[in-house]
Amino acid sequence: MNYGILTVIALLLSTTACIAQYTPAGNNIKTQWAENLDINNVRNEYPRPIMQRERWKNLNGLWNYAILPKGKTKPDKFDSQILVPFAVESSLSGVGKSVGEKNELWYQRQFIIPSSWKGNNILLNFGAVDWKCDVWVNGIKVGGHTGGYTPFSLNITSALKTKGENTLTVRVWDPTDKGTQPRGKQVSKPHGIWYTPVTGIWQTVWLEPVPQTHIESLRTTPDIDAKTLTIAIRHNGDSGHILNEVLIKNEVGETIASGKSVNGMPVEVAMPEDVKLWSPESPVIYDMEVNIFDQDMRKLDSVDSYTAMRKYSTARDAEGVVRLQLNNKDIFQFGPLDQGWWPDGLYTAPSHEAMVFDIDKTKELGFNMIRKHIKVEPATWYTHCDRKGIIVWQDMPSGDTNPEWQRHRYFDGIEKQRSSESEATYRKEWQEIIDCLYNYPCIGMWIPFNEAWGQFKTPEITAWTKQYDPSRLVNPASGGNFYTCGDVLDLHNYPGPALYLYDAQRANVLGEYGGIGLALKDHLWTPDKNWGYIKFKNSEEVTEQYEKYAKDLLRMVPKGFTGAVYTQTTDVESEVNGFYTYDRKVLKMIPERIHAINEKLIHSLDK
Repeated sequence: MNYGILTVIALLLSTTACIAQYTPAGNNIKTQWAENLDINNVRNEYPRPIMQRERWKNLNGLWNYAILPKGKTKPDKFDSQILVPFAVESSLSGVGKSVGEKNELWYQRQFIIPSSWKGNNILLNFGAVDWKCDVWVNGIKVGGHTGGYTPFSLNITSALKTKGENTLTVRVWDPTDKGTQPRGKQVSKPHGIWYTPVTGIWQTVWLEPVPQTHIESLRTTPDIDAKTLTIAIRHNGDSGHILNEVLIKNEVGETIASGKSVNGMPVEVAMPEDVKLWSPESPVIYDMEVNIFDQDMRKLDSVDSYTAMRKYSTARDAEGVVRLQLNNKDIFQFGPLDQGWWPDGLYTAPSHEAMVFDIDKTKELGFNMIRKHIKVEPATWYTHCDRKGIIVWQDMPSGDTNPEWQRHRYFDGIEKQRSSESEATYRKEWQEIIDCLYNYPCIGMWIPFNEAWGQFKTPEITAWTKQYDPSRLVNPASGGNFYTCGDVLDLHNYPGPALYLYDAQRANVLGEYGGIGLALKDHLWTPDKNWGYIKFKNSEEVTEQYEKYAKDLLRMVPKGFTGAVYTQTTDVESEVNGFYTYDRKVLKMIPERIHAINEKLIHSLDK
């Protein structure tokens, strides 16, 4: 009997059974990428291009899942299968069920470590899990994490079997709006501007072999005035006997600059006199190779990265108005409010091509910036912004008292108090967000609070953010309870632009306006309940209104505005105020006219 052939047949039957069992949940609208999804090849792009190694193993795909009451031990049997990395509430998960704060979501799958990885430590990496998770390998607890928006890694080497399959088990608890944790627009009962919960694994899960002594993280800081790069390299062990080396390479792979350090010191690299600067018009990226050696000059580890030379700042123009600057030049930063939601994957785009579609179309419409609204995207999203030349204003996802308004003006009273636990949760995750996004050249502004949603200790949080990352601007509260701190005063006004406050000491921006609505049949999440701030009947009317608002905004630029955000990139659930429908199948405005007026805005401060 040919046992090899029987084994192959068994595997084929097993694969066929898995495919037969999986089907997207529900009957809501879907994107073209979801309609062509290959469940055996889900989100297979390398998940961390800012710090890349050659060898890795993707664990996305069908896992077993179960929903159990909170506090129960791991399940004796599983309910069915879930497609990772899509949240359990999403269509593409194949489940489409709510979990709630009284239950926990359990995952399980098997994996095999490639024989070629023998002798290495094995890291288990999670892109993001919302919100609190615990992880076991072969029944051995290997770690956990809290925070729904940041990546984490666990060294699972000691828990692995020497041969055969290993079992990975993950438990997740997410209270959504019944807890104080950062959650953005997720609510247990979606309505209006509040959306479906996202529970569990929603970014790629992957394995990575690393040497026993290896690079854990990088922190890269450009200085265009001094023409230097400073790279702090963190290792997992004692740094005292390690030599760090950084090589900077041009587009054809030639080393154009380098630097070394020991004793845990950052590497300082002098860049060439003719170094090229990054900008939306010319997004020049330099590849970066980082190596570490022991005292005998044996290479311990190596990672590939990239960087760019650019500077975000503010300065007064000839009329005394404080302007946003890029590379010491005034710039009008203009872009859409980008929430990053999908009708089929919720927080998770169905494919890499789908994810970058939004960025590419934003660029094609003539914008130079995106405000990433109360969500953090996968690392690959920011890499695409780096390479396309899109500045990013990055929000902290809101939570706790969400929303909580005081008076909408400069305010010297007492803000809503958070519990000590809630405050600690916020601070921990905000620091982790800054850490994981620090190296991306596209990040130009940090926004700790959106409006007054969960806003607390604003001057203190703003000062901490500025101290922790002096290389970016800090917008204390986009449209929020205003305090005289940070680099920016950010107004919100719907539907049209309005300069109703002005700060002579800071840059003044319009952080949200617009919301022009157009509901298109067969492209609606909720056909009977949809809204925009104002609504029209066809593309011509919507485009005309957009142009009117843009011209109004142009007239306000000389008076003080130096940046603006239009709401929004796409429709989201019940909101129909996007450039694109929620399924990304229809552009609702006339692109040539939008591009033309946008170009006038982004060049309004050119000299």
